Amino acid sequence: MEQQEQHAPLCVRTLTRGAERGAPDFPALLRGFALPLDAQTLGDAARQLVADCPSLPQPGSGRTLARWQFLSGLAGHDLSLAKIYEAHADALAIHAELDTPRASAAGCAQPEIWGVWAARPPRSELCFASRHGDQVSLSGVKPWCSGAAFVTHALVTCVDGDGHDWLAALAIDQPGVTVTARGWEAVGMAATQSVEVDVLDARATLIGQSGAYLRRRGFWHGGAGIAACWYGAAAALAVRLRQAAQRRDDPHLEAHLGAADTALCAARALLRETAHTLDASPLADAMPLALRVRAATESAVEVTLRACARSLGAGPLCRDRWFARMAADLPVFVRQSHAEHDLAALAKQIAAAAEDWSL
Repeated sequence: MEQQEQHAPLCVRTLTRGAERGAPDFPALLRGFALPLDAQTLGDAARQLVADCPSLPQPGSGRTLARWQFLSGLAGHDLSLAKIYEAHADALAIHAELDTPRASAAGCAQPEIWGVWAARPPRSELCFASRHGDQVSLSGVKPWCSGAAFVTHALVTCVDGDGHDWLAALAIDQPGVTVTARGWEAVGMAATQSVEVDVLDARATLIGQSGAYLRRRGFWHGGAGIAACWYGAAAALAVRLRQAAQRRDDPHLEAHLGAADTALCAARALLRETAHTLDASPLADAMPLALRVRAATESAVEVTLRACARSLGAGPLCRDRWFARMAADLPVFVRQSHAEHDLAALAKQIAAAAEDWSL
């Protein structure tokens, strides 16, 4: 068994050891990189990680928790890298669910890194310039393109001339695709360089049927998985809080640690329950599950960030580079939640289904 493990890919060994020992071997996967990563090193780290760990278990396939544990652990080391890798893993899951082949990377020295660029603010979307079967040319501006400086491909939302929604696979290294420096001023998650991309008559391949991206069951599987990243970052910050409590006897610090622990343990329990539920019923509507686990995890993030700020003070925010970056990145990343809008959507689901809250 040990000999078989030694010859297995590093990612397989990492996931196996994570299941047995409680934590994937991220030092091995991130060998040679100083954390936190910056805009110059994030691309190299992403390429190394994707080469070592090209895919994760599919959500809803029986190992959803292992997938989420990997994403959570990665986020606890570097949130920008988790953002890039989660999108890559999500793109592969979308390809698999919609049963579409990926673009060939034959002859490429570097691994494919996929993004999922689905942000659609008003008056800003990619549009068909022409179409021949499943081959289209796209024009327009796509905002908030995480990893645009180094991803090789992206799944992008777009619309046809009649306003119907589509998903398309876009190769980034081609004429007509220009990565700009526009559209990202945030300090948090700055390493991801989530800028605007200008597209002019660029070739792309349609993925699935019109509307398939949002209608597919896995849309909410992926939405729930984002919460694992939020959780991992919050838990990593809480470790610093616990270490401070071990060094000094301070009742206020201890109260904050207790609050963080309570919130994190509740979110962790719901993440685990949700993963098992998705695996047990992968074809069921996962929208209420995803909205609920995202809301619970967002609440745990807010409690943990407040606890760290109020009990640890300015010291780690000003003198600890990793802590300061994580504390800046996490509030930006967690805004993938739509806050009260999502809570209202959950309420409609619960009201219609008459959810049973019995213990």
